This record gives sequence, C-alpha cells and structure tokens, in this order.
Amino acid sequence: MSKSAQVASLISVVALAGFSCVTFAQATSSTSAQFDRTHLPVSEPDPRHYTELDVRDTRPPPRWEVTPPDGAPNVLIILVDDLGFGATSTFGGPVPTPTLEQLAKGGLRYNNFHTTSLCSPTRVALKSGRNHHTANTGSIMETATAYPGNSGRIPNRVAPLAEMVRLNGYSTGAFGKWHETAAWETSVSGPFDRWPTHQGFDKFYGFIGGETDQWSPLIFDGTKRIDPPRTPGYHFTEDMTDQAINWVKAQQSMTPDKPFFMYFATGATHAPHHVPKEWIKKFHGQFDTGWDSIREDTYERQKAAGVIPANTKLPPRPDDIAAWDDLPEDHKTLFRRQAEVFAGFVAHTDHHIGRLLGAIESIGEMDNTLVFYIAGDNGTSAEGGMVGMFNEMTYFNGVQEQVKDLLPLIDKWGSPETFPHMSAGWAVAFDAPFKWTKQVASDFGGTRNGLVVHWPNGIEQGGGIRSQFSHVIDVAPTVLEAAKLPEPTSVNGTEQVPIEGTSMLYTFNDADAKERHTTQYFEMFGNRGIYSDGWMARTIHRAPWQVANLPPLESDVWELYYVPDDFSLANNVAAANADKLAELQDLFMVEATKYHVLPIDDRTIERTNPALAGRPDLIGDRKSITLYEGMDGMMENTFINVKNRSLTITAEVDVPEGGASGAILVQGSRYGGWSLHMREGKPAYEYNWLGLERYLVESPDALPAGKATIVMDFDYDGGGMGKGGTATISVNGKQLAQGRVDKTQPNVFSADETADVGLDNQTPVARGIGYGPVETKFTGKIHEIVVAVE
Repeated sequence: MSKSAQVASLISVVALAGFSCVTFAQATSSTSAQFDRTHLPVSEPDPRHYTELDVRDTRPPPRWEVTPPDGAPNVLIILVDDLGFGATSTFGGPVPTPTLEQLAKGGLRYNNFHTTSLCSPTRVALKSGRNHHTANTGSIMETATAYPGNSGRIPNRVAPLAEMVRLNGYSTGAFGKWHETAAWETSVSGPFDRWPTHQGFDKFYGFIGGETDQWSPLIFDGTKRIDPPRTPGYHFTEDMTDQAINWVKAQQSMTPDKPFFMYFATGATHAPHHVPKEWIKKFHGQFDTGWDSIREDTYERQKAAGVIPANTKLPPRPDDIAAWDDLPEDHKTLFRRQAEVFAGFVAHTDHHIGRLLGAIESIGEMDNTLVFYIAGDNGTSAEGGMVGMFNEMTYFNGVQEQVKDLLPLIDKWGSPETFPHMSAGWAVAFDAPFKWTKQVASDFGGTRNGLVVHWPNGIEQGGGIRSQFSHVIDVAPTVLEAAKLPEPTSVNGTEQVPIEGTSMLYTFNDADAKERHTTQYFEMFGNRGIYSDGWMARTIHRAPWQVANLPPLESDVWELYYVPDDFSLANNVAAANADKLAELQDLFMVEATKYHVLPIDDRTIERTNPALAGRPDLIGDRKSITLYEGMDGMMENTFINVKNRSLTITAEVDVPEGGASGAILVQGSRYGGWSLHMREGKPAYEYNWLGLERYLVESPDALPAGKATIVMDFDYDGGGMGKGGTATISVNGKQLAQGRVDKTQPNVFSADETADVGLDNQTPVARGIGYGPVETKFTGKIHEIVVAVE
C-alpha cells in the first residue's frame, strides 16, 4: 500500500472511530449526556490521529475535562458534634443559634432526621450513603473488631460522596474532625487510603481522631502534621473556619465556574468542652433552675413552635439521673457551670459557622449552595456520668471523679487547664423531648438530630418543617440528585455496593409528600431497634454510663411504639400489639444479617484494647521498638502499648556542656501520660495519672557532658489492670533514683495527644519542662531510644 493510501486509510479509521475534529469537540462537551458518569473516573476519549506535517496547518483539539452538569450546586455539609435535638433555639432549645435560625427561615427544618448515635458511624454513613455496618464502622474506630461490619476499614466498594463529586468536576475540601481512619492506619507508614485526601478531598485541614484539645489540637494539613498557630486566645474552631473561608474564596477566585463541595465538621461540641470565657459569661445564671426545669421549658417551646406535635409526651428521665431538686447545693453549683460552658460552646460554634456562611454570601455563591446544617452526629453525650468530669479521659479509664474535687475547678472549667465533660443530667435535658442520649441507638434521643437544609435555587418556599423519616444515609443520594449526577456503579475500578439511602429531594417542595425511607435498623453496643412504616421496635440494652456487668443480649426486653402518634417514644404499646412486635423483631434480624450487624458486641471500653477486640495492631506481638530523633506525633494506637506491664526505656544521648534539658520520650498529655526527660541536667521520669496525681522519680545530680545511656526500668506490680509499680533510673549502668508509682492508667492515655521523641508536642505531660514543641525540645542529642515491654 502506498503512503498516501495508508494515510487515507488511517483518516478513514479515525473518522469511523468518531474522532474527527468536529466529533472530538462534541465529545468534550460537559453535558451529562456526553459522559458515562456511572463508571468513575469518566473515561477520557482516545486522542485524534493527525496526518498534517506542519502544526500551522492544524487547529489544536479542544480541552477535554469532566465538569458537573449545568446548574450543579455547590454543596456545604456542616456537622456539629455531640449536639442533641433539644439544645438549639432553632429546635426549641435554650441555646441561641442565630446562624441556624437564619438558615431555617430561608430553608427547611427536618424534625425526623436520624443519625447512628455515635461519631465515626454517622460520619461514614453520611458521606457514603450506606449504612454504617456496610462501611465496616459499626462503632467508633478505636473500638473496631475483627468482624465484618465492625472492622473499622472502609472498603473500596463503599466510595465516599466526596470522591464521586470530585470525579465529576467538583473541588472538594474537608475541615475539622475526621474520625474515619482505622486506628492502626494513623502512623507515618499509612496506608493513607482512608485519610481525607484519599477519600475524595483535594484539601484537608483538621484532626484525624475522635476529639482534640481545642486549645492545643493535633492538626494535619493533608497527611502532614503541623503545629497550630501559637497566637493568644487560639481556638481550633476559629482556626478551621479561617482555613475553610480562605479555601473557598481562593477556589472560587481561581475557578469560578467550578462548584465546591465542602465538609465542615467541628470538633465542637464534643468533649473537651473548651470555649473562650467571654462566651461562657453570656450564659451565667441561665441554667440556675436545673436540668428538669430546662428540659420541661424546652419541651413547651418545641410544642409552641410546632417543632414537635402538640400531643407529644415528655418521657421521664432515666432512673439513674437524680431529680434536680434532690441534689445537694454544692452539686447544683458545679452543674450550673457545666451547662453554662456547654451552652457557650454551642453558641461559639454557631457563630463561627455564621462566619463561613457570610464568606460564601460575600462572594455571591449562597443562592446556589445546597447547605445541610446537621446539629449533631448523635444525641448529646452522657459519657460525663453522674457528676461530669474535669478530665474526660477518666471515663475511658473507669475512674469516677468526685464533686468535692471538681468544685475548686469551677472558674477554670472550659479553659486550657481542664478537659471537661458535663453531667449526664444535662445530656438528657439537651436531648428533649426524648429520654435517652448519645450511644443509645434505640432511642430518638440518641439518633434524632435537628437538620436544616437551605438552597435558595432549589427550595421554592423557606421557613417550613419536614417530618418525613430520614437518615444520614439519605444525604449522599440527595446531593447526587440535586447535582443531576447518577449513582456510580464502579469507582476507581471497584464495583460499588449500591447506595442504601433515599434522596430527600422529594421533600424540598412538597411538605406532604409520602415518606420514602420506610425501613431503618439501628444498633450500637447492643442497643438496637428497627423502624418500619411508622412503627419502632427497640430494646435498651445499656445506658451510656454502663460499661460493665451488662445483662445477656438474649434477656433484653423489647418495646413497641407507633411513631406517628408518639413522637418521643413515650407510650409502649407492645402488650397490645404482640404480633407486630414479633414481626419487627424478625425484621431486625433480617436487616441485621443483611447489613453485617451480627454478631452484636456490647463491649465498650474493653474494645479500645486491640488484643481484646481482635483488630489489627500496628505493633502487634513485637516486644520492642527503636525510636529516633524526629519521630513525634505518634498516635496511641500506633505506638507500642506500655500499659499494664513492665517496661524498659533505654535512651542513648549526648549531653552538651552546661547540661541538657527537655523531653527525651513522652506519651500523653497534661491529662494523663508519662515523661522521660531532663530538667536542669537531671534525668527524671514522671507518671501523670489522669491529671489527678503525679509520681516523680528524679536523679539528685545533673549529668556531666558527654555520652550517656539513660535507662528507666518500670517494674509493674501485676495483679490486674491499672496497678502500680516501681520506677528506677540508671545512667551508664549506675542506679541514680528509684520511686513508686502507685497506680497507672489501664486503658487510654489520650484521644489525640501523642508519643514524641525529643519534645512534648501539645500539652505537657510533666511539670517544669515547658509547654509545646519549642520549649520542651531536648537540648542535647538523641541517638536512639529503645522501648521494650514484657
């Protein structure tokens, strides 16, 4: 064949393939009809074959890119932490939330919207559109087990909404709390598949774990840990808001035709309840009447505002919660301050959300932004127990704090000197009109959260209330429908589990639309229930403050409620409807089998121990780890477990002329942990027991300049968990100091503070060696440290 014939043949083939210059241009159109969006990423067309020799005889092909369908809105999902249905003024509560109020006036309030009753499960379900067990998050990441549905590893077959919209042309950013990464995948070794920037987000600024110190947070920018700004009055909520505002303004400046998808998840109002004093002062005296009165007043406001039906009953508080009038006066004094701090935290959070919305308004994008403001990923937390806590870590270590010890801290409550949580009595009040709280998946106090949806371009008339049953798994399909995007059947080469939620778009402009999400199971740590066509069957297996001596699952008593006539689940009709109850109990088992809920595991704190939970452990069976200078920010679930056992720390260091000071190796925070350090040249070991008691073993003499091998031997007493031991410090083979540590923390040092070599990264474990990574930095040279356990 001649060359000219070959060229002609090639042109013919290219034309038949649909890639002539005109056809190629058509193929690059951004309309949905031109793309197969069911397989993501969208396949790029083959490039045109050119036959011209000289580029001047051609026209360049048009740019090919995937863009969203015309009119696709921006999306902003706001998720506040641990905030119950009866807290915000928007849903009848005692705390003014003007930002939420303003959105509700122009949008819609949903009073029948549900979560999973706990942090990680709600977040994964929200951003995937699948049930939490489908996504392997039957509980929080730190209590994952080896079983399907609870393994803590989000599977590739459950692609997140953020990745779906990113691959359809959105810019995506996540700010604040994550808490969706398997606990053993949070080290420098990764894998990073389940970190935000591998879960669909171009930008992430926030913290990875379940909570953080709002004054001294553990922040990541993408996958890189960074130190927070050291500015007076720093607070993480303000910082993350600044970051979100900067990102969205820059994104719209650079690509104004490209919509954004933002996930804005505050660490507030989860414990620790950290808030500036000026916000606490706004609520002085406003909770003096106590939790019973506040709960009843909220209930009456909710009825008057139409947030709940007029026939709603107020169930009695749980039996374990004392009546306010029966409390001693000193208890009331403490509890009032706890509520003032929490209310200030709520109001402070709503204020900064308002700043973000104001920024979006200022760049002219508010009308075309679909906003979901979810007031709580579960009900208000009752994990503070009967009296609250100066240090929330006491809950995770099975230690009951005493009112007499907390009263002297009232003026510091909410400050950097506390890590506080309020009493469970307030949780019940802020969950009005329901009986139970966070963790109780079988009561609406644990799962029903206030939701406001705002979208001027998509909601014809604002100010309404929607009462159709809905669930966090409904948000993802709502976004896809609003953006005119199909549900993908495969993402990044993996066939997808179908979305299990139901789009809520049908309710936006039809208040009386027939309910479409008609069946939903609930389960968390043994509390379980099933909603179906207006009926709710449930059993209360455990209260949030119960972590031991639980009854057998088989002995749980089931109750039955008809929700259309019983908004608050106050009228158990099981006795008169035995057949319906049996039918729903059978349906629960069908759904539980289908979605990998079984077998049910009602253990809570025990499951924080990987060995007991059966989940992977980064360190595994290794008995030692070698550490080097520069290794800091090691989260607790990726560090060798030194709890409840004997250990030896051997540090090879150089001491400069004049002596050394600073941290050698620390783990934990000012609220619990241990520190091997030098102060004024003297090696020392300090064990900080929950910020309540401290044990210091320190050499009487400073070390001379030169190489030194510092050894700290801890001889654990044994005989159970949380026992004491003897700490011995030796240098170059010579014993310098020995002392007792009367008790140790059995379960957890910190939710987000870390193990650090050569510095103490966040709040100081030990006294007298400084605050933060600069002041606590070791002034000598660390060659290596070996931590060995028995």
